[in-house]
Amino acid sequence: MSAPLGGDHLTVEAEAGPGARLALRSAAATLALPGRGGEAARYDVRLTLAGDAEVRWLPEPLVSVHGSDLRVRTRAELAPAARLLLREEQVLGRTGEAPGLLWSRLTVTRAGRPLLDQELGCGPGAPAGWDGPAGLAGHRALGQLLLVDPRFEREPPPVTVLGEFAALTPLAGPAALVTALAPDALRLRALLDEAARTYGW
Repeated sequence: MSAPLGGDHLTVEAEAGPGARLALRSAAATLALPGRGGEAARYDVRLTLAGDAEVRWLPEPLVSVHGSDLRVRTRAELAPAARLLLREEQVLGRTGEAPGLLWSRLTVTRAGRPLLDQELGCGPGAPAGWDGPAGLAGHRALGQLLLVDPRFEREPPPVTVLGEFAALTPLAGPAALVTALAPDALRLRALLDEAARTYGW
């Protein structure tokens, strides 16, 4: 998808009723592109899971193109028995290209209570150090995999190192978050797919 362009505001909404099983994917990577006037673009995703619904949100990577300015906001609201697999992959620039400015925020609530709320900024204009040793350490692809599953209430997964630049962290709730860095989108996907398989998705 060659969008959003600077100044665009795109919203994707999905609601899963009790007992529903949804796998939501995209056909190709999303390219954040600069607009003519230099305005920021917005891309909002809203997921609502009722009852014992299960949703797999598995879009292709988001590529932050040089000169672009994109604000991504993903919100998920889950009922206590719902299950969610949510993947985010971000690639900073096309091959041989510096990235644009990318702000990404993920907010998840379960039974009306906060489960995860985090924000990341990358590219020119982001806080200093985003690409340093304590940040992305020179990597161009970053991603996360959120697993929300009621079975984690009985058997929470332990903190696990999944590779040199990937780890799984249990959250304060029946959930776990995998975060990963990689030199490119292909290796990032392999890391996240392996984590999903390991934990039964």
